[in-house]
Order: sequence, then C-alpha cells, then structure tokens
Amino acid sequence: MNDISPRAAPAWSAVFSMTLGVFGLVTAEFLPVSLLTPMASDLDISEGMAGQTVTATAAIALVTSLLITAATRRIDRRYVLLGFSTLLIVSNLLVALAPNMPLLLLGRVLLGIALGGFWTMSAATVMRLVPEESVPRALSMIFSGVSVATIVAAPMGSFFGDIIGWRNVFLIAALFGVLALLVQFATLPRMAPNAQTRLKTLVEVLRRPMVGLGILAAAMIFAGHFAFFTYIRPFLETVTRVDVNGISSILLGFGLANFLGTFLGGFMLERNMRFTQIVMPATMGILGLGLSGVGGIPMADALMVALWGMAFGTVPVAWSTWLTRTVPDEAESAGGLLVAAIQFAIASGAAVGGLVFDTSGAIGVFAVSGVVLLMAALLILFGVRAQAAIPT
Repeated sequence: MNDISPRAAPAWSAVFSMTLGVFGLVTAEFLPVSLLTPMASDLDISEGMAGQTVTATAAIALVTSLLITAATRRIDRRYVLLGFSTLLIVSNLLVALAPNMPLLLLGRVLLGIALGGFWTMSAATVMRLVPEESVPRALSMIFSGVSVATIVAAPMGSFFGDIIGWRNVFLIAALFGVLALLVQFATLPRMAPNAQTRLKTLVEVLRRPMVGLGILAAAMIFAGHFAFFTYIRPFLETVTRVDVNGISSILLGFGLANFLGTFLGGFMLERNMRFTQIVMPATMGILGLGLSGVGGIPMADALMVALWGMAFGTVPVAWSTWLTRTVPDEAESAGGLLVAAIQFAIASGAAVGGLVFDTSGAIGVFAVSGVVLLMAALLILFGVRAQAAIPT
C-alpha cells in the first residue's frame, strides 16, 4: 500500500474499519461489568477483586496515552493500529483461558495498552483518512462504535454469559477483534510516523495558547458526566422510584439517545463547532440541576436522562474535532494529553461523586455535576477558541 498525505480523498472503508476496532475495544472494556459474578466464582476470587480488572485497564490506558506516541514514533501508523487490534485479540483470549487472577490481569493490561493507544491516535489518523471538512462526520462514525458497544456489552454479555458461560463470551469478543483486524488490514493505508515526537513534546503542546484550557474544559465535562452516570441507578431507585424494568428502560433510552447524539454531533460540528462545544455541556448542566431540583416524575426523568445522553453523545466528537483543528501538527501528542485528562476525569468524577453521594445522596451528586458542567460551558465561552495553536 502507498502512503497517503493528510486530507487525501476520503477513505471511508478505513474509517469503518476503525469503527469496528472501537466496538471491539469498548465491548471488551465493559464486559467484566456484566460478568463479575461468574468470573469471581470460577476463579475463586471476590467480586471486588474481579472488578479491579476494569480499574487495571483504565490505569494502563491512562499511562499508555502519554507514552505511546513517543514510543512508536518511528513506526508506520498502519502497523501500530494493526498492533492494537492484535492486542485486543490476545487480551480476550488470555481472559477467556485464564486459570488465575494474574493471567486475567495480564489480559486486561494488554487491553489497556490497546485502548489508550487507539484513542490517542484516533483523531490524528482520521485527519489522514478524510478531507478536513469530513473530519467531524468520520469521528462521529467512529464514536458510534462506542455507543453501540455501550448498549450491547452489558445486556448481551450478561445474557450470553448465562447461556454459554463467561469464558465463551470473551472468545466471541476475540472473534470481533479478528474481524476488525482483517478489515483494517485490507483497508488501512500506510501512514508515515512523526519521528520528531518526544516525551517533551507533550509539555510543549500543553503550553500552547488555549490547549491547556481546552483540555481542562473537556476534563470538567467528562468528570461532570461520569459523576452523573456512576450514580444514575441510585437516583432512579430512590428519587424517581422506578423498578428494575423501569431502570433498564430508562438506561436503554439513554444509550439509544447517546448513539443518535454521535451523529447529531457530526452534523452540528460541520456547521458550528464552537456553538456545539458550548451548548452541549450547558444543556447537560441544566438537565443535572433539573433532575436534582424537580426529579421524581418517571416520564420527565426518563426524558431528561435521554436528552442528557444525546447531548453527551456529541462531546467526544466535538473535542476530537477541536483537537484536529487546534493542534493539527501534533494531533497524536495532543490526543494523548486529551485521553489522559479524560481518564483522570472519569476516575475523579466517580470518586468525588461518591463523597458527595455519602453526604447528600444522588440529588447532591446531580446538583454538583450540573454546576461543574455549567462552569465548563462558561470556560469554553470565555477561554477556548477553535483556531490553530501552532507555534510560529
């Protein structure tokens, strides 16, 4: 295959192959959530210990996001991406065949490397696969894989785990990885690396005008969202007062709306990126305050949760697009910073949300989440721009 220059003719088949990879990665990431009990029983460990497999994946993804660009700076990006899909396959096979906790953790560590590396390079890769004006649409396609995986992983993992066993579920996930690898092998073009990238490049990029503020704003949005999302079930149980079927229905509505939001984000970003960046966290903030203030009516709560899901569906697309326009010359390094900030925000949002939950309940969590999101919208309004931050 021949090299292609940035913004060449659209390679939509390659974008689709990346979407398959995203689906496989995110499905594997969240499968343990729905399979904790049988995994723990089979391996003779506690469910809490089995849950650390998710933590290990996130922690390794954070570290990888900061190191992967420099570590692979001399390798064709086609081969790096194929390597991530290979790690996905090996990870799922190790988990499926693991006789003990150490091998299970090893499999999840390999998945963390694949996750962190893929997300770090995703925006920069898209810039090489499609023209600039098509970047938001391509990113929305890729992030739709996240939404589908979020909808599918937990319910389907639990359903098939009861029928064929949790190990076979991970074997099926490995097959998805094989499919993604084959399609990527057939469609991804060669993409020259940036041999000049070093670890110090991360600091240089972070010091550019608007980059630090933009990453801070994105981190605030993700922290606010995951504080909300982590404690949505207790809210629905204690405030909305719906049963298990009602909770499942509302969460399904959230997932479907989130899926639609990824495509809405691509449509809006092609027309006005700055408007999208400001309005969506502001909408989520208002919904968080609304749920904390007047929550308790099932239909109204279900609608607000669905609207939240749709608004959040635009967020990853928006900030990946912002990155490609703000730091086009170092999109991989900036992507690593953004992924690391998001991973930290996810962990801290859930942790701080837990402290608030212990003192003020789910209503308090939603109120704090709403305030953080409105603060993020104000920061974007007054401090973040979409122009390129390239040193002269």
